[in-house]
Amino acid sequence: MLIDDYVTELDRTLAGPHRPKRDMVVEARDSLTDTADALEAEGLDRMEAERTAVASFGRVSEIAPGYQTELTASSGRRLGVLMLVSLPITVAMWSVLWRMYPADDDVWIHQPAWFSPVSRLLDIVQLGTALYGGLMLFALSRGARWIRRPRLVTRSLGVLVWTTLPITVGLGMLLAYGVDNPNTLTWLPALLANLVTSAMWGMQIYCAVGCLRATRASVPETAVRA
Repeated sequence: MLIDDYVTELDRTLAGPHRPKRDMVVEARDSLTDTADALEAEGLDRMEAERTAVASFGRVSEIAPGYQTELTASSGRRLGVLMLVSLPITVAMWSVLWRMYPADDDVWIHQPAWFSPVSRLLDIVQLGTALYGGLMLFALSRGARWIRRPRLVTRSLGVLVWTTLPITVGLGMLLAYGVDNPNTLTWLPALLANLVTSAMWGMQIYCAVGCLRATRASVPETAVRA
């Protein structure tokens, strides 16, 4: 079936979030099928009807850039939402836990001079990353009409996650293990908090990889406009 072959090629060409990509491919298949059905009703045989429908729809190389641009923006919006939501949750969760399970007074008295600046830096990195994600989310949604290169916006989100996540992990490890008994967390809340944090990091990495894959698959925006 020509339509099946065409849709399969389109599906292999595009890269992006599963659901939006599936919706685009299904929409393309439905449009091609409807056109072929109408042509067949007019007297063409099925093979010729599908061939004509595919030809009128356009080659995959011609229509894929437009689809891919939207998928790329969708990838960026998904990561932007995740950054805007997950990072403040992580910061707030650990701040509450440190207040609920504070360290002994002796620990605070003898803590190294770098402890407080590192703690503030960690909060700044995470909240700054969340703020950037929110701004880029706006740029790829309501501000899309003014953004001429959504591919670069989406790619910047993926690169930012891969850049800041090692810094976040390193600073967190330094605060946790750089001094003796920085807090009085028991094993259960510590386990749950670390599971939540790891899950957030895992989702960020997954979405960041998706953003980078989508931008690699994208053609330059000038070609899309042309």
